[in-house]
Amino acid sequence: MVLGLIPARYASTRLPGKPLVDLGGQSMIQRVVMQARQANLARVVVATDDERILRHVHDFGGEAVLTRPEHPSGTDRLWEAFQQLGAPADVHCIVNIQGDEPFIHPAQINALADLFTNPATAPAIATLVKPVVSAEELFSPHLPKVVLDARGHALYFSRHPLPYQRNRPEADWLAHHRYLRHLGLYAYQPAVLGQLTQLPVSPLEAAESLEQLRWLEAGYQIRCAETELDAFGIDTPEDVAKARARLGV
Repeated sequence: MVLGLIPARYASTRLPGKPLVDLGGQSMIQRVVMQARQANLARVVVATDDERILRHVHDFGGEAVLTRPEHPSGTDRLWEAFQQLGAPADVHCIVNIQGDEPFIHPAQINALADLFTNPATAPAIATLVKPVVSAEELFSPHLPKVVLDARGHALYFSRHPLPYQRNRPEADWLAHHRYLRHLGLYAYQPAVLGQLTQLPVSPLEAAESLEQLRWLEAGYQIRCAETELDAFGIDTPEDVAKARARLGV
């Protein structure tokens, strides 16, 4: 069974109450849940730290659990939620779906879940990447980049473009290398998710502020599936305005 878990915190420095923001008559978290339900998931559950979000999800017919507010990351919140659900033994894959991406495409979720179909070849951790198509993407520190080995495993994630192209002007980099951008969708074997919550913050993670570097430094492999579909996360009031425009409201 593939379980979809959606971490949803109420507090946000730039957009308080973000999961409850109205987007054309539906809240952001409702839109995420509805998109996730179209994927090949046996169950979709919101993991929240706030009673308001919990009640709202129940009101629109969703499933949610209330977790402790002090979790340092969404990964820790998911692990507590999984325990609250009874850690069902028939779950072979947990997909971490970002609660601030109301336009997440079911095909993106399926691309990760499909990697876990065969237990003999299932990765410990998987995530999603897409080709970089513009210089704006390439040089934005808000859009992490990733380099892969020949088997599709992540070698490194960075907010800086990777690789650096020596003796070429930055304006020519995209013409001479196929860059990949990381999308924040993850999937894990349940036991591995529990192990990740026990790892301390690592030096590379602290430097780049990217949690997945903690896992690489600890020796975990991260398999990457590729998509051409973009991600649209909402972090600011300006992002909300863009999302409403996209919905035509």
